[in-house]
Amino acid sequence: MAAKAEIKEVKDLPGVGPQAVEKLFSAGYKSLEAIAVASPMELIEASGLGEGTAEKAIKAARDALEMGYESADILAERRKLVGRVTTGSKELDTLIGGGIETQSITEIYGKFASGKTQWCFQTAVMVQKPVGEGGLGGNCLYIDSENSFRPERVTAIAEANGMNVEEVLKNIFVARAYNADHQMLLAEKATELIHEKNIKLVIVDSLTAQFRSEFIGRGQLADRQQRLNKHMRVLMRLAEMSNVAVLVTNQVMERPDIMFGDPTAPVGGNVVGHASKTRLYLRKGKENKRIAKLVDSPSLPDGEAVYAVTERGIEDIEE
Repeated sequence: MAAKAEIKEVKDLPGVGPQAVEKLFSAGYKSLEAIAVASPMELIEASGLGEGTAEKAIKAARDALEMGYESADILAERRKLVGRVTTGSKELDTLIGGGIETQSITEIYGKFASGKTQWCFQTAVMVQKPVGEGGLGGNCLYIDSENSFRPERVTAIAEANGMNVEEVLKNIFVARAYNADHQMLLAEKATELIHEKNIKLVIVDSLTAQFRSEFIGRGQLADRQQRLNKHMRVLMRLAEMSNVAVLVTNQVMERPDIMFGDPTAPVGGNVVGHASKTRLYLRKGKENKRIAKLVDSPSLPDGEAVYAVTERGIEDIEE
């Protein structure tokens, strides 16, 4: 019992020296919680620790935090801390249980011009609203892998919502990801900014674009999926441990084995599918109409919502 009490910080873990601590901190492993939920391989890559030492450090962190089984009532209390960011459409919010929730990853996918990036602009603004007005009173971290971020769209949405445009723009921290490794690094570095910048929403637009362009052909598929899996684990850890909302957009591909129905499928396969707790498929309708289909959710029934994308942002369709 005494050993548990002594381990209060990362530097107290057995076998983890000052140099290893510095490397772990640089990689975003700054707390016992972050160490406890990591895999040995992740710690080895981040700090250069030996496999045995990494396993002992993880076990010690888990023992210190008394991680293990918890009763469902404790989990229910933790779920009460979940916040939601409004999409700007009551129809959409109803479909996804009140808005984009914290502590999990929400994935939206669809063809070109289906309106995926509009969700990113919209929520980057809405998250800054007070809790009582559909926001979380926090800021946004925006990883842009397709050079699609447009401040003018953010400005239009902020103005439509009666918000201070200058303040809204200052509260969105954008990083351009130039390749898959850079994108993964930006996600890992996000931990450092979440508390420093009051981040409540992390956006990745798009999740798979860089991976698709770099890992071509079936020969590189396994490597691509392995890296995607690691990337998704980092995003999951951000969402769960920092109680932030994570929104990712995804590209689609045509499945030749589908004879009937819609052959469109999101890129990334089961690796992305299992990590994303809420999945939405977006389709373009007539004029400015869009259709969102809830494909997967742990607690919500499948359904669809029709909404509009206008100069003001995402809105309900006027009757």
